[in-house]
Amino acid sequence: MPAMQAEPRVVLSARGLGKDFAGFTAVNNVDLDVEHARIHALIGPNGAGKTTVFNLLTKFLQPTRGRITLLGTDITRTRPDKVARMGLVRSFQISAVFPNLTVRENVKVALQRPNGLSTQFWLPLSALDRLDARADQLIEQLGLAQYRDHRAADLSYGRKRVLEIATTLALDPEVLLLDEPMAGMGQEDVAMVAGIIRDVATERAVLMVEHNLSVVANICHHVTVLQRGEIIAAGDYATVSADPRVRSAYMGTDA
Repeated sequence: MPAMQAEPRVVLSARGLGKDFAGFTAVNNVDLDVEHARIHALIGPNGAGKTTVFNLLTKFLQPTRGRITLLGTDITRTRPDKVARMGLVRSFQISAVFPNLTVRENVKVALQRPNGLSTQFWLPLSALDRLDARADQLIEQLGLAQYRDHRAADLSYGRKRVLEIATTLALDPEVLLLDEPMAGMGQEDVAMVAGIIRDVATERAVLMVEHNLSVVANICHHVTVLQRGEIIAAGDYATVSADPRVRSAYMGTDA
């Protein structure tokens, strides 16, 4: 008799999550479970509340109501910097790397905090040499080895986004939140970055906001659909894409 497959482990959870702005309800009653080694997509039309949910989960905004737990710990009122140190790390829609540093130098900057070097400004530059091996490991893992000594400014837009993922992985997150990682990319870069996200998710949870539904269909295990700040459907891509409410939200018709 085959062994029973273990249930995926929930690492990030929200219950009854809501946010009001001066009487306007931007997010209402959102329940979310993000699982280890799974890619979870948060989709919906413009103005659906996706980025607001991201900001609530990462504590850039405080929720009006509801509860958020990370690895079993309540983080509803926890500061964003502490949440990041606990293992919840996000990227943003706009690529955020140091343009005049090399790929390796960018990754080494990110490695300073987990290695206790982020505030030791008096140390000589050679003190960072101990970060080279881990930086090179991340660079190899994400397919950037041939660009190791290139300035970030000279990379294509897609590879800048990959470098940004490398800098977030330097913090060794349990949960990686990606805000529109494919935005502004050509088709070749989209395929490359989608493959990298799939590989990254074998060791951690990934929650992503993404408008490219082909990518969502190809790499995401679970999809949550928002409209006007509320969940209207959840499940795998085949399930949600067949839901009349989702078709109406995107196309204005359920046909």
